[in-house]
This record gives sequence, C-alpha cells and structure tokens, in this order.
Amino acid sequence: MGLSQFTLDSRVIVVTGGAGLFGLPISEALADAGACVIIASRDLARNRERADKLRKKSLNVHAELLDLAQEKSIRAFHETVKTKFSKIDVLVNNAVLRPIHDFWSSTPSQWEESMRINVTGPHFLTRLVVDDMLHEKAGNIINISSIYGVVGPTFPIYNGTQIMCPPDYAVHRAGMISYTRYLATLLAPYVRVNCLTLGGLRDDGEAEQFVSQYSSHCPLGRKAEPEDVKGPVVFLASAASRYMTGHNLVVDGGWTSW
Repeated sequence: MGLSQFTLDSRVIVVTGGAGLFGLPISEALADAGACVIIASRDLARNRERADKLRKKSLNVHAELLDLAQEKSIRAFHETVKTKFSKIDVLVNNAVLRPIHDFWSSTPSQWEESMRINVTGPHFLTRLVVDDMLHEKAGNIINISSIYGVVGPTFPIYNGTQIMCPPDYAVHRAGMISYTRYLATLLAPYVRVNCLTLGGLRDDGEAEQFVSQYSSHCPLGRKAEPEDVKGPVVFLASAASRYMTGHNLVVDGGWTSW
C-alpha cells in the first residue's frame, strides 16, 4: 500500500472541539494530510485564533461556531458548513465537556447538562451529517473516546492532587464506544464509523505530581504527546482504513493492557 492511501486531498472534515487539547493536534494532522478542516466549538474566538495559527503553516483550516447544547446552533452549523463547503466527508466527534468533578456532590442538573453536551448534542449533529452522507453513499465518522470508557479509573494516580475523574465522563465515554458499533452496523456499507480511544495527553498546565503518578502506571512510562494522536486519526480518516468499521482503536501507551 502506497502513501497515497493516507492522503486526504479534497476531503472536508469537521472536528468538534477542534481547538482543544486533543482537537488541535487532530485538526492539524488532518489538514497536514491535505484535508479542508473546520474547527467547531462554542468558543468562536478561540477557534479563529487556532485556525489562524494553522493557516500560517499553509494549512486549510477554518473556524465555525457550534454549541452542542443547543439544537438551533447545531442546525445552523450544519447549514453553514454545507453552504460554505458543499459537503462533509468526515465528522470527528471530539468535543467533550467535563463539568462534574465529584461523585458524591454532583447534582441532577449538572448530570443532565453533561449528557446534553456529551451525548445528545453529538448524536443530533451526527444524525444531520449522516443524512447527507447516505444521500452521497459515502462518509466517515470518527468518534473520540477515552481509556475510562474501557476500564475503570485508577484512583491512586490522583492522590495528593486536585484532579479527579468525574463519574459522568466514564458514562459518556463508554457510551461513545457502544454508539460507534451501533452506527457502524446501521449505516453500512456506505458510511464507515470507528472510534479512537486515547490515553491521557500531556498538558503543560498539569501538576507534575499527577504526570508522574500517571506515567508510573502506563506501560510506556509517559503520557501521550500530540504527535501520538496524529497518525491514528489520519489512518482512520483515510483510505488506509477503508475495510474497517465498528472498530475501537485504542492508543493509550498500553494503559488498558493491565
């Protein structure tokens, strides 16, 4: 198989949460492979800032407003992208909100907000995009999940820090993996749907104690770097993975191998 299988020339790709910790390297990788990438989230100013930086690298990246908590915003975003770019070849469901930080004190309204943004919003956007893909008899959905959608949290790595894995996060990340399999069988053979499950990505603002405790539990001995995310997402977006659907590709430094 030649390297041409990995090119994304002429592809229009939406990355929700594309200006964030995972979203930015995902967006950069897809654009670097030749795609026209639309960064989408409710922070339009941040989206524009990130898109501007990537365009200075001669990458084809654009910024749009998308609030996954609002049906009106989702519909408006979908129509805007279709008007400006004519199509969406690949949708990367990456955006995630983690408002709950404690199992014991979280309220029903906090839980409902999390599910609205992390479950209901992505589902409704996916449904709109899939309608177009099925009409064209071609499309690709990539859902982003987490190791905590596969295994339970390793709580000792949080000892002595202000960090905690919120309970709703485990629910909607596991749900994203199951949703991937559901869509893969529902939409076959025209739309491929796969999941990319990632381990923790190094953030410059993180406490060193947490980074050390996390790294000591990871078989590869470190958190992920942005470069570790780029290859897998290009693979799933490209023809190199054309016979894959319903798969959960785990990129976690061996975390879930224990």
